Amino acid sequence: MEEFIDYVLQFGNLNKQQIDLIKSKATETELRKDEFYWEAGKTVKQIGFITSGILRVFYYNNKGEEVTQYFFDENHLLLSGFTVDEVYTPSVYISAITDCKMIVFSKQAWKEISQTIIDWDNIIQKIITKHKSEKLGKISELVSQDGTTRYLDFIGKFPTLANRIPLSYIASFLGLTQSSLSRIRKNIR
Repeated sequence: MEEFIDYVLQFGNLNKQQIDLIKSKATETELRKDEFYWEAGKTVKQIGFITSGILRVFYYNNKGEEVTQYFFDENHLLLSGFTVDEVYTPSVYISAITDCKMIVFSKQAWKEISQTIIDWDNIIQKIITKHKSEKLGKISELVSQDGTTRYLDFIGKFPTLANRIPLSYIASFLGLTQSSLSRIRKNIR
């Protein structure tokens, strides 16, 4: 829980009563490897914050193949939709690549925090802006590069993830086959 509070405090100030309110509304939970945080077509009912582990965002293409879109690791807030009142039904899956520990809030608890803490929505907006900026910076250049450059960029932009994610997921994220990525990795060494 302290990881979440420390993270939020980077984006705004909270007093002890506000911190106690947040703690009272949160639940600590664990996701086991390969367990889903959310599934395509199923309404999302919670907001989560990753304190340890890695989650993968993916979908199935028209050939039935899994395509990895993105990875989330520690200190990442997973919101559902644009507002807490929105009924959000994703078209993607998010599952644990590793065992994960998370702080979760029901949508109702999140709404109560938002209604009680005056600056809460502003703090969350700052976090969202930071995450979007990081995500765009990490994936925007990957589209126009050759495979070797994409992999080297991946290592540079996700330095803590490269050795924690299965090669097949990295290959899917980079738009490569696993055998192509293996050759690239062998040529780099």
